[in-house]
Amino acid sequence: MRNPLSLPILFLTLATGLTGGCSLIPQTSSTQTLAETAVTQKQLEPVVATGIPTLAKTSDYQVSGDASFPAYWSGFEAGSNVFSTAGPDDLWQRIRDGFALEDIKHRRIQQQLDWYVRHPAYMQRVAERARPYLYYIVETLENSNMPSEIALLPIVESAFQPFAYSHGRASGIWQFIPSTGRRYGLKQDWWYDGRRDVYAATQSAARLLNNLQKQFKGDWLLALAAYNSGEGTVHRAIRKNRRKGKPTDFWSLKLPPETRAYVPKLLALKKYIQNPSAYDLDMPVIANVPYFERIKIDRQLDLAKAAELAEIELDKLYQLNPAFNRWATSPNGPSYLLLPLDKAETFRQKLAKLPDNAHISWVRHKIRPGETLSSISHKYHTSIQTIKQMNHIRGSRLRAGRSLTIPVASKRPQSYRLSANQRKSTLQNIPRKGIKLTHIVQPGDTFWDLASRHKVSVRKLASWNGMAPRDPLMPGQKLVIWSRTGKSVSGNDAGKFLTPPPSRTITKRIGYRVRRGDSLARISQKFRVSVDQLCRWNRISKHKYLQPGQRLTLYVDVTRQSG
Repeated sequence: MRNPLSLPILFLTLATGLTGGCSLIPQTSSTQTLAETAVTQKQLEPVVATGIPTLAKTSDYQVSGDASFPAYWSGFEAGSNVFSTAGPDDLWQRIRDGFALEDIKHRRIQQQLDWYVRHPAYMQRVAERARPYLYYIVETLENSNMPSEIALLPIVESAFQPFAYSHGRASGIWQFIPSTGRRYGLKQDWWYDGRRDVYAATQSAARLLNNLQKQFKGDWLLALAAYNSGEGTVHRAIRKNRRKGKPTDFWSLKLPPETRAYVPKLLALKKYIQNPSAYDLDMPVIANVPYFERIKIDRQLDLAKAAELAEIELDKLYQLNPAFNRWATSPNGPSYLLLPLDKAETFRQKLAKLPDNAHISWVRHKIRPGETLSSISHKYHTSIQTIKQMNHIRGSRLRAGRSLTIPVASKRPQSYRLSANQRKSTLQNIPRKGIKLTHIVQPGDTFWDLASRHKVSVRKLASWNGMAPRDPLMPGQKLVIWSRTGKSVSGNDAGKFLTPPPSRTITKRIGYRVRRGDSLARISQKFRVSVDQLCRWNRISKHKYLQPGQRLTLYVDVTRQSG
């Protein structure tokens, strides 16, 4: 096999993107090496950067990649940008020009290629999702002298969905696990998860992949395998083959099944993108121009206020900045916002004129007997640390009768409001068999759980509320259930949460394979769900032992999985 590093620099263009793939588990044999190369978030992020593509918050996407590309990107056609870029007009052609990995024929590659050929609609959707990110990814990879095939890796990792979340707790389009993300400078806290920040995560992914290819002496296939399964796994497979006198190239190693398919998927995508017409694929043209500008914010800013200053819809701001878990940037700045190029200067000018007391909305809360920092923070959807910091509180005790100053959201994005405004009201009022109940969705609720409780089908329950079975449920959302159980109540107080909370909740369904030493308690703690929820979702008893290899289904709130 030719060493890709021997190719001209022109062809080493896009490989920045790999960040601790779906199951990149830190290996003890090389943790020190990776840690020594870690960089801080500050080093990764210049104050203002242009020529880079947008971040989309695709909370309505499923990890499987089956959701269609959202209509809100129709307003981001590249022809409106003022930048001109040398090279081909179509970004896909720019990627093709940078292909540098050897063109290999192998049955495993052909198997993956056959799947892509049979699913052209999937490729169309993924290509559209890539539109807001791809220019920046290509730029980053070229600056790192990496093969442009790496720009296709987010298709394998996440189908270009920034809220993709795996059973190994990997998140974002590059699928960083928490520990690897932190090691490569991606901050994760209550307010923000850098793994979902396409700008920062792409930088970190490039550094990680570059480190891996150096470890494996320029062999990109081994580097990619290590990105997926961990460098320790690949090193052990190499040592085992050497002891047996066998070849140590990727195709000869005994690696986990997921990794054995992982690299062929990327190489199959290369073949597909190289000549899409040969496979009757009409790839959507993506203009070879930047999408967004990245702007530094020195103090905490309500995202609704930011959208107002930029003269864009709040939903669009969230779609460009999916790393924010809450309604505002972190109080411990600086933070960075991605804005459409044609709105960036407007935003800067208006932000400069914004009074200091107008960045955040505030309320005065009078402490009542029995209230705690935890209960107050939950009520106002902010963190305990923020309340303590804003009110100069050192300990945890509160005195009834005193007042606290608390930052609150001024407005919620439309995408988190009840969808009854658009399509539910008529469906919910049609008389049906059973007892009509109104259920207020609680954290952890799923269609499957509610359908099982009321002895109805998931499909019917979703249709009664104008939804699809795989649509995520948001805490505070109101559902109509025509219960077959004969009960007149729905398991919660219908008077609670009539107004959905402004905190951002993105629920994903994931599969988890039980490992040796796992227990219900350990799994519930790992994914921040309750043991009772695990038992309901999987119809198992909390007193039953789990078996290694057993598969479980979980519904996790991605915004609560940082760390």
